[in-house]
Amino acid sequence: QVQLAESGGGLVQAGGSLRLSCAASGGTFSNYAMGWFRQAPGKQRVFVATISRSGDTTYYADSARGRFTISRDNAKKTVYLQMNSLKPEDTAVYYCAGGREYYSTSLSLRNRNDVAYWGQGTQVTVSS
Repeated sequence: QVQLAESGGGLVQAGGSLRLSCAASGGTFSNYAMGWFRQAPGKQRVFVATISRSGDTTYYADSARGRFTISRDNAKKTVYLQMNSLKPEDTAVYYCAGGREYYSTSLSLRNRNDVAYWGQGTQVTVSS
């Protein structure tokens, strides 16, 4: 069983930056595609970015492309989301997501139905 714990959220002004981290425990981290989703108040949880098991393939939502960067360190069992040029509409709870061992890919994990493991979430608030 894999456990995921996010950190790094907070309050930032528009135009600022934050880096989210997600530390994994249990399982072999490099066997899992990983991703980030977010959920704004009153809205569904949506895909932000995913990364392959090796880290060589990434996907981004249109809203994140060019501003956010997902990366991973398999030795540290951690996935990151660097968020730059933040906007008020980026305000949401950000969730780390792990796919099914060996099976999920960075492509398939864009669909939240493919997520096998969720973190508890970390709040990101961007003020205007």
